[in-house]
Amino acid sequence: MPKSSRRYNQLLKKVTESSYDPFEAIKLLKLVSNAKFIETADVHILLGLDPKYADQQLRSTVILPKGTGRIIRVAVITRGEKVAEAVTAGADIVGSEDLINEITQGRLDFDKLIATPDVMPLIAKLGRLLGPRGLMPSPKAGTVTNDLSASIAAFKAGKLEYRVDRTGIVHVPFGKVDFSVDDLLVNLIAIKDSIDKNRPSGSKGKYWKSLYISSTMGPSIPIDISLLRELT
Repeated sequence: MPKSSRRYNQLLKKVTESSYDPFEAIKLLKLVSNAKFIETADVHILLGLDPKYADQQLRSTVILPKGTGRIIRVAVITRGEKVAEAVTAGADIVGSEDLINEITQGRLDFDKLIATPDVMPLIAKLGRLLGPRGLMPSPKAGTVTNDLSASIAAFKAGKLEYRVDRTGIVHVPFGKVDFSVDDLLVNLIAIKDSIDKNRPSGSKGKYWKSLYISSTMGPSIPIDISLLRELT
């Protein structure tokens, strides 16, 4: 088992409570984020879901009101008149069969891949390459669409896809640690609301089990879920 660094252990000592008010937790998150780069703020939510059952799978999107703090590179696979639409809408990479071939050969210099429904049969062969990276286009994620302009604009503005992993945990970035506490809190509430709204039909009993936030290189900070709910 890898050992934690002295720096990490010193930061961990500052997390002294078993759970925090959301506002105080974010203040602490900023305090313990002292890497030499601007760290990402992430939330990790354990849900009462067993995703091996179809009716307990959770996959959806959320638009962060205050953005992600990242420049998102969007690639689009389409053809015909939709190619020009994607370029006009600000897509960073646009192509048809040519782009599919480039991806097959290892091109992955994008953060989001959007496709129109007519090219999905051609993209199926990319599933093994894109699936593990969370890049495979999906209607549920809003990345299979004929409305390319709206989809490209949304993802560049802060729209994120999230899904529950096989252990029942959802991991979502909710900004950068140099955001204000208020802006990070607004984004965190948006994620909470989205997860509640998209609760799977097969979910039984306690839905939210635990919630932690952390920065890229910092320790996890527990949040009192009931206090977060009171903010909405």
